[in-house]
Amino acid sequence: MQRPLDELRYFFTALGYFTRVPVPRWVGFEREYLNAAARYFPLVGVLVGAVAALVWLATWRVFPAGVAVLLSMAATLVLTGAFHEDGLADCVDAFGGAYTKDDALRIMHDSRIGAFGAIALVIALALKWQALAALPPYRVAWTMIGAHAASRAFAISYLVTLDYVRAEGKARPVAQRMSAASFGWALLFGLPWLFALDWKLAGVTLAVLCVLRWMIGRYFVRRIGGYTGDCLGFAQQVFEITIYLVGLAWISF
Repeated sequence: MQRPLDELRYFFTALGYFTRVPVPRWVGFEREYLNAAARYFPLVGVLVGAVAALVWLATWRVFPAGVAVLLSMAATLVLTGAFHEDGLADCVDAFGGAYTKDDALRIMHDSRIGAFGAIALVIALALKWQALAALPPYRVAWTMIGAHAASRAFAISYLVTLDYVRAEGKARPVAQRMSAASFGWALLFGLPWLFALDWKLAGVTLAVLCVLRWMIGRYFVRRIGGYTGDCLGFAQQVFEITIYLVGLAWISF
């Protein structure tokens, strides 16, 4: 009986860490829970994507597609507290404005947003908005769910292969190397949603994401020797946007 209760605790830990959703008090919080909870991050993505999909389905017949997409995006930003978007901005500020590893880590740690980060946020949000608004309506909801889930699965893949580069940090409890078994569960939670509409598109999307994951990982290692929590947020955003763009390109052929 203990094992299922532990797993439920780890899931709620992931949910509480990455969203603003209240979790039961009995869950408590221990820093070591976060590493065990990492396998549930893609499942949290499923729930975030489902909220976006529900808002879209509730609004797209009432408002223009662009407005419905913006409302769904706003819902996810409120739900997550813009957690990953913050990582994107911090990373772009750091990599755009630093020449050394120490400078990059210092800029990432700064809570203020710079010009590079602000521009990156505007571009990222605009790409999501335009790509989703341009998709056929019947594809939008499943694409949102698949993108939020799969992008988180690919982001945490760096826990398997790269080193965490800070001595301390908000992501430090998550940062122990993830086991193959735990990552297998993360993939199981995160990837099947891509196949809901078109298995050929899903195959192409996964191939593009694998190449992009390799490129981003090499860049992280070259610039700072590994990853930080902000790097994972940056990667999640890039993977999510890529899924939308690949889906849009697919229907254009």
